[in-house]
Amino acid sequence: MPSFDVVSEVDKHALTNAVDQASRLIGNRYDFKGVDASIERNDYQVILTAEADFQVQQLLDVLQGALLKNGIDIVCLDIREPKASGKQVKQEVFVRTGLESDLCKKIVKMIKDSKLKVQAQIQGEQVRVTGKKRDDLQAVMATLREAEGIDMPLQFSNFRD
Repeated sequence: MPSFDVVSEVDKHALTNAVDQASRLIGNRYDFKGVDASIERNDYQVILTAEADFQVQQLLDVLQGALLKNGIDIVCLDIREPKASGKQVKQEVFVRTGLESDLCKKIVKMIKDSKLKVQAQIQGEQVRVTGKKRDDLQAVMATLREAEGIDMPLQFSNFRD
């Protein structure tokens, strides 16, 4: 029986490349000469550090541009408020991966409401969709791509025929 998984993943290698590119760009920019500004990555957390609030905002813009160039959808970013500590301002940006249980339930409900002859089941941080016909599975993919209210980028993996 054909099946596929609905997931939301961010490639760590692409994330590392984006952070490195953003750091190099900040090092070369004229408005950041002599300024203590940095972009650091810890797993799926990126920390932006600068001397002023507007500089942190510029760092965030550069980071978002680098993420887009590396094929990472910026919808998956969880941007926290900047915090001032001493002479520096820090801002944490979390890259969300995996589907939360509420979003999984919402996706399953969308699939059931589409009236296609497929089954959807939640498996941890992903949704497995199975059906008898490949065309039905492709219709589910099209439905989810066009769906409103899903605030995470979706990928379709593990397609089995």
